[in-house]
Amino acid sequence: MVEFKVLGPLEISSEERVWRLSAPRQRQMMGLLLLNANQIVDIDSLMVELWGDNPPKSALTTIQTYIYQLRRFFDQEHSLPSGEEILLTRPPGYLISVPEERVDVFTFRRLVTEGRGCAAAGRPEEASLRLRQALDLWSGHPLTDVVPGRMLEAYLADLEESRLRALELRIEADLEIGRGRDLIGELRFLVATNPLNEWFHGRLMEALCQVGRRDEALGAYRELHAVLDRELGLEPSRELRQLQYRMLHAQGPRRRVRVGAA
Repeated sequence: MVEFKVLGPLEISSEERVWRLSAPRQRQMMGLLLLNANQIVDIDSLMVELWGDNPPKSALTTIQTYIYQLRRFFDQEHSLPSGEEILLTRPPGYLISVPEERVDVFTFRRLVTEGRGCAAAGRPEEASLRLRQALDLWSGHPLTDVVPGRMLEAYLADLEESRLRALELRIEADLEIGRGRDLIGELRFLVATNPLNEWFHGRLMEALCQVGRRDEALGAYRELHAVLDRELGLEPSRELRQLQYRMLHAQGPRRRVRVGAA
């Protein structure tokens, strides 16, 4: 059984071995086809991805050559059942025909949807589990070994946003079930690498307060205030100011709202 990974380097694998396409343009095309698995990617989109607004006169012939090379690659893969085709011609373009569970990005999206549903139903432990499973599928930036064109850049930006939202949902679920102590190290790292992200600062404050380290939580607020003033000339958001007020008056963090609730 052949599986495909795009949440990191582009990787094609079976139980016996792992393959990586060596030609940069082949990786680029395969990435776009996999992100649209079981949907037709039209030739115009492939041209825009590979050459932007200035395709060469030989663009169509070159794409057909790349498709031929990719088909030869799959024909030489002995893990495919006899007669199974993966890369199909479907006017006005091509598609990758593969069960969604064999492409990591579709598994990621399914797990995130399940996690969000569990959270909205008031089952934060199940939500945390599903979201951790989803995030564990990532081994780096998506298609990290591909130089993206205009089409892929849009897909990759959306994927990064989806990963960030899944991470936020998982942190919310963990805080709701009292795992603040386990989150402190992770949140300190996220704050250090995203110094202007107020959401991470707020969750670090909550995690510290959850385990009785209120002075450190207030210190985290002061650090955020200094960074925002220095870099942007702004003060923390109203939510963060209210959180600081509650901590100053020993009211603790806000009452947690179910993750995923509208």
